[in-house]
Amino acid sequence: MSYNPKLIIFSAPSGSGKSTIINRLLADGMEMEFSISATSRAPRGSEQDGVEYYFLSPEAFKEKIAENAFVEYEEVYENRFYGTLKSEIERIASKGKATVFDVDVKGGLNIKKIYGQQALTLFIQPPSVEELRRRLQGRATDAPEVIEQRLQKAAFEMSFASQYDYVIVNEDLEKAIQETKTIIQAFLSC
Repeated sequence: MSYNPKLIIFSAPSGSGKSTIINRLLADGMEMEFSISATSRAPRGSEQDGVEYYFLSPEAFKEKIAENAFVEYEEVYENRFYGTLKSEIERIASKGKATVFDVDVKGGLNIKKIYGQQALTLFIQPPSVEELRRRLQGRATDAPEVIEQRLQKAAFEMSFASQYDYVIVNEDLEKAIQETKTIIQAFLSC
C-alpha cells in the first residue's frame, strides 16, 4: 500500500485539558481520526474491541511485538501492555485522514522519530503546576496521594516539552483550542 500518513501527536500531563482539546477538534470535523490503541488488559464494563481499544491477550501482544507490528508500545506493568499498531495508522491514512494520538511523552517522541516531518507533536501544558494541582483537586476523582503522584509525573513530562514541535499553554481553553486548530490546519495543508 502506498500512502503518506500524517500524524498528530498530543502529549500532556494529566489535567492539562488535552482530551477536551482533542475532542473539540474532532467534533469540529477536521480531517483526522483518533488512533485506537491496543492493550493486553481485559475490557472493562461495556468496552468493545475495536472501539475503545484493540484487546489482545498478553501472548498475542508479545507475538505482535515480535512481528514488529507496533509503532510504539510500553509494558506498564508485568504483562500489561499498551501500544499503537502500524495497521491503525494505515487504516486511518487509507481514508485520507490524519491519525491523532494521545500518548505519553516517550511514546510521542518515538513516533516522531519514526515518521519525522509526517508527524506533528503538540505538548499541552498547564499555565503552572499550582493551576494543575487546582484542576486535579477540582475533578474530585483522585485521592490526595494520587494527585501528588500525578504532579510528580507532570514535572517529569513537562521536562520533555521543549522536544515537541509546539507547546500550547492551556490557560484559556478557547484560545488553546483555536491555537491548536490553526497549527494543525497549517500542518495538514502542506
